[in-house]
Amino acid sequence: MDFIDLKSQYARVRDSLNARIQTVLDHGQYVLGGETVELERRLADYVGVKHCIGASSGTDTLLIALMALDIGPGDEVITSPFTFIATGEMIALAGARPVFVDIDRRTYNIDPALIEHAITPRTKAIMPVSLYGQCADFAAINAIARKHQLPVIEDGAQSFGASCRGRRSCGISDIGSTSFFPSKPLGAYGDGGALFTNDDALAKLMTEIRVHGQDRRYHHPRLGINGRLDTLQAAVLLAKLDIFDDEVAARARLGARYSALIEQAFADVSDPQRRVTTPYVAEGYTSVFAQYTVEVPDRARVEAGMKARGVPTAVHYPVPLHQQPVFASLDQGAGAFPMSEAAASRVLSLPMHPYLTEAQQVQVVEALKAVVAG
Repeated sequence: MDFIDLKSQYARVRDSLNARIQTVLDHGQYVLGGETVELERRLADYVGVKHCIGASSGTDTLLIALMALDIGPGDEVITSPFTFIATGEMIALAGARPVFVDIDRRTYNIDPALIEHAITPRTKAIMPVSLYGQCADFAAINAIARKHQLPVIEDGAQSFGASCRGRRSCGISDIGSTSFFPSKPLGAYGDGGALFTNDDALAKLMTEIRVHGQDRRYHHPRLGINGRLDTLQAAVLLAKLDIFDDEVAARARLGARYSALIEQAFADVSDPQRRVTTPYVAEGYTSVFAQYTVEVPDRARVEAGMKARGVPTAVHYPVPLHQQPVFASLDQGAGAFPMSEAAASRVLSLPMHPYLTEAQQVQVVEALKAVVAG
């Protein structure tokens, strides 16, 4: 069993994907070719914003966004400690200080009730992460941001295709950022990412920063990076975008079925130390289940037991950012963010992709029941 099955997806889009790649090989515009422009237009329409800027990765998009907001040394950016390193890493690479705020224990996303307390005169932005495929609470976050006149950057690397009260991820804040890493809900065949905004000035800045800060050939009014999206990756994404709505629906259906199967399997288990906690999707939200993540007791034992039964698992993420050695200088050790630390010790991701069969889901859940409650 594959943890993520990209081969079945390729079989489905083989003809259109190969044709699009061949078109790029024929015209030879491998950097910022027509496919990149087409993709940006279609993605902007999909999200419901004016501008999409394709970029080299979901990590680079975060840096580009911070640079466009002129965030640097002496500034602070509020974010979650329960996320992939790239979120805090890009804040630090921009020269700013990541200020961590603990998570809502149900959604794993930043807890809006704790944000305002973390705001100081040095705060220049809020960067919530939409983890595991579900958007953070942007209604509350944006309200706080407006009160303090702060921009909001959504790290939507895992949530592209999800919605929050009828609005799509990456279109519910000043800047939306996503990743097209191959394992993401919409994945390329290599690195890639995109930025989204309705702000004309920010779009212009981010477009220029993406290409070494140039506003025209060999004229550089600002510093930038080499952050372009390759045309071949755009061609891959265009082929996959044609089936994306169907895959998003499949992810929602499979996620709901996983939860129902797990609840049914553990219905006769009363001991909380022998039960599994399923994902919580807030009312008015959808999830694309970039990961289907449960909580288990004695995770190392469960991981080993699942592996022995032929079921792959993964942990996203075992060490919160404030406990990473690179951020030791922030002096926020164990106990600083108890909700993030508790989640990090218990989360376990199960196989999840749009081509997972019902039989495979049953196999996963039966193994989980045998290991956890057996």
